[in-house]
Amino acid sequence: MALNSSFHLFVSILLFLLPLIFSTSTTIPLTFFHSSSTRDPYKHLSHLASLSISRAHHIKFPQKPSISTTPLAPHSYGAYSISLNFGTPPQSIPFIMDTGSDFVWFPCTKRYTCNNCSVTGQEIPSYIPKASSSVQILGCMNPKCTWIHNTTDPSTRCKDCQLPNSANCKQMCPPYLILYGSGSTSGLTLVETLDLPNKKVPNVVVGCSLFSTHQPAGIAGFGRGVSSIPSQLGIKKFSYCLLSRNYDDSGKSSNLVLDGAYNSGKKTAILSYTPLLKNPLVPETKSLSVYYYVGLRKITVGGQKVKIPYKFLIPDDKGNGGTIVDSGTTLSYMSYDVFESVLKAFSDQVKYFKRDVEIETQIGLKPCFNISGHEKVSFPDLIFHFKGGAEMKLPLANYFAGVGNDVVCLAMVSSNFYGSDLFNGPSIILGSFQMQNYQVEFDLKNERFGFKQQLCK
Repeated sequence: MALNSSFHLFVSILLFLLPLIFSTSTTIPLTFFHSSSTRDPYKHLSHLASLSISRAHHIKFPQKPSISTTPLAPHSYGAYSISLNFGTPPQSIPFIMDTGSDFVWFPCTKRYTCNNCSVTGQEIPSYIPKASSSVQILGCMNPKCTWIHNTTDPSTRCKDCQLPNSANCKQMCPPYLILYGSGSTSGLTLVETLDLPNKKVPNVVVGCSLFSTHQPAGIAGFGRGVSSIPSQLGIKKFSYCLLSRNYDDSGKSSNLVLDGAYNSGKKTAILSYTPLLKNPLVPETKSLSVYYYVGLRKITVGGQKVKIPYKFLIPDDKGNGGTIVDSGTTLSYMSYDVFESVLKAFSDQVKYFKRDVEIETQIGLKPCFNISGHEKVSFPDLIFHFKGGAEMKLPLANYFAGVGNDVVCLAMVSSNFYGSDLFNGPSIILGSFQMQNYQVEFDLKNERFGFKQQLCK
């Protein structure tokens, strides 16, 4: 279905209605997503904690409107971004790289509206459909429309198409509405050419978002769903290395590598691997099918095993429990029972620093310790032990964050800050803060997740 005047008419109508509704290997630079978030250490960590809990809450309790939803990372401090080129001639658009979702969308048209964003729509890089000769609107009879709408019956989404002449139907795939932890985005679906550094990929399904809340940049979904970048490109593996948060706002970037090994400038790194698992309810439960589950078997603090009930480590027959890896979550999340056991392990072993309860209350992280007056600071090792024997021994900077010069806090969150934690969805979400300065690899062909600590650059 070619782009024509009906598209522009639809855009005008949708922009009017939405405010009423919502009041060979390919290497791509990977950098931080910048926003105007505060650099004040107290507000900064509190902001990260709030976003991470909000993200986890959406993953565990996905909303279910009449059309499909997918979990999305909030666009704010803590995210990593890539630039992708869509269209003919290509238009470069920044995206949040998100392994916890599958849909791909960008801000679209010069009239893109972003409510409750730190920048205005005019300041946000947007894709302009009329500037591309290769764009098409996705038709409602196209099987790919089912990627966005959870129905295989064309009559439910193509109401203007009457049989037996449905083959000539010109109706577009219905608009999408995506809800996530603290915002939303909505628009219509296009088919466009993705221009990668070494090849052009036609007929990529991508969302043309016209209205969003808290979403100043697009999302490049790298999850397991059929509409994700890896699925649409037929990628066998992808890898990246997340720069240290110390490089925030510096403009420095590392690389995202598609169908190849990450090159650190040295010989190829030997990674530790653990199998990628699938939730027992997949593919029946779409909200769980996009996640990369890994077999976390135990957690040790200072060499001592943390007591974690087995039900939190392995998904049960209802799909609840287990561990996922999610680049869209900043600070790793743990269900209340798991987190409290980890917190107790640190509190029991750290006797030489005083707990700072006032700071804990202020920023929403715990435990926090006052380290003033100590020239050398050390804490018990934190190690994640995975199925197959792989171990992730985190460097101190990956699990304790400084609040000013005198206080450090465990950089992980739990829903206990919201109150009770119902046993629903993944119990543990490994976020990007814990993965900084790690080379990671999602080996989709061999169904395994690899990692190795190294200096990302």
